[in-house]
Parts: sequence; structure tokens; C-alpha cells
Amino acid sequence: MGWKIGTVVTRSESSARKAVRSIGAGHARAFMTRQVLAAQIILITTPDHSVAEVAGELARIGAEELHGKIVLHTSGALSSDVLNSVKRSGAAVGSMHPLQTFSGVGVPLLEGKAFAIEGDPHAVRIARQIVRALGAVPVYIESAKKPLYHAAGALAAGSVLALFEAATRLMTAAGMKRREAVRGLLPLTRQVLENFERLGPRAAWTGPLSREDFGVVAAHLEAMKTLPAEFAESYEAVNRLAAQVLAQDSTAMLAELKKLAVNKKTKVKATGG
Repeated sequence: MGWKIGTVVTRSESSARKAVRSIGAGHARAFMTRQVLAAQIILITTPDHSVAEVAGELARIGAEELHGKIVLHTSGALSSDVLNSVKRSGAAVGSMHPLQTFSGVGVPLLEGKAFAIEGDPHAVRIARQIVRALGAVPVYIESAKKPLYHAAGALAAGSVLALFEAATRLMTAAGMKRREAVRGLLPLTRQVLENFERLGPRAAWTGPLSREDFGVVAAHLEAMKTLPAEFAESYEAVNRLAAQVLAQDSTAMLAELKKLAVNKKTKVKATGG
């Protein structure tokens, strides 16, 4: 199924023209015009904080002309409720969010990627058609659960990146050059993810905590004392999370980790820290 691109609206004429060149079709516009209403399907791809504003502007200029049209947004965290202004004008509303990172450099491949879709039945049907036309996989999410879905993506992408960068800095603090640290850590992380995919979470789990070697965990925390507090605090928090989601006996492991935390605080008080 092909899709014809109509009006492409951005914040400026130059960025609109750039978007049209990138898309390979469409008519560039620097502001919302009634030409947008010529399309049966209107896609809002703005940052989250602008979605409701754009929908409100659509409702203002469109009114009854929106009746029977489909309005979709691409936010991961927001549900289709943010489009209520156009829904009151008779449009079917929904959202379709690609579970994919966008760096602003190049266009990532969407084939095979998951898209979370939700909203009114007719809007969901159209969203599903668009996603499949892209070679991607539509996955229905309840509207109220969108923030949980988006939090999962944030953990798997942004939070993992923060942890990897923290690990890189620990390596450089230990004396490695940054390039050596990255080259050493990347294969390790890739292997764990491959094992996760092939064997499942518990079989893929590695490291001292997975072996219940709490003495080594304590040594890690001791070694991080010279670094900003966020390093040790994050290490402890991630260990508690690992105990909760990976350990066979999460209650027992969490109790051991709590003992470590208590011992750490006692040692700090004893040394006058």
C-alpha cells in the first residue's frame, strides 16, 4: 500500500524544505494552513510538549472539516488522549511510536522494528497499515500503559548508555585509555545481550552478584569512594534491581545487599565521613 505525502509543516521554511528533501515528497510550509486538511491522514511528529498545541491549532483551523479524518501522533509517552481537541471535531485519533532511537544523523531503518499503536479503532487500523507498509511490526498498547512502555524503552536505551559510559569512566579511572576501555567493554556487553536473547535473563546473568559473591560487591563499592557519589549509588541501585528481577531468591539477595549498605554506612561513621 502506497502513501502520498501532502503538506509538510515545520517551524521554518528552510527546515520544511529540508524535511521535504529528506522525505522525497510533499509541499513545504512554515506554518499551519488549511492545505493540511486536504489529507485524510494527518501525522503529528513534534516533540511531546507541542503535540497538544498542534492538535489545538488543527481543531481551530479545521473545525467540521476534521470529521472523518485520522489524526495520529508519534510520541512514545503520550496516549491519543492528548488529541482530544481534534477528536471533538469528529476525527479518529491514535498514536504510533517506533521503538527506535533517532540521533538526527541519517534515517534509521524501521524494517522489523516494533511500533506501539493505540487509540480509536479506525485510527488503530490505519496506524497498523502504515506500520506494516514500513516493514515494521505493530504492537497494540493500552492507552493508559503508554508511560510504562516508554519507560521500558528509556531503560533499554538511554539508561543502558548511561551505565556503559559510567563503566567506561571506571575503566579510565583504573588507568585504561578511553579507546581501550570502549573496545574492551563493547564485546562484553554485546555478548551478554546475545546470551539474553538466546538463553534468557537468568542464564545470561553474569558478574559477582550473580554468583552471590558479596565480598567482591563490597570491594567494588569501596573502590568507588573516590568517584562522584552517583557512581556508587547507581551501582547499589542497579544491584538491588538485578536482585529483584534476576535472582532466584530475590528476598534473600536483597537482604544481603541491605547488610552491605548498613556496613558501608557504619564504616563511614566510624571514620568520621
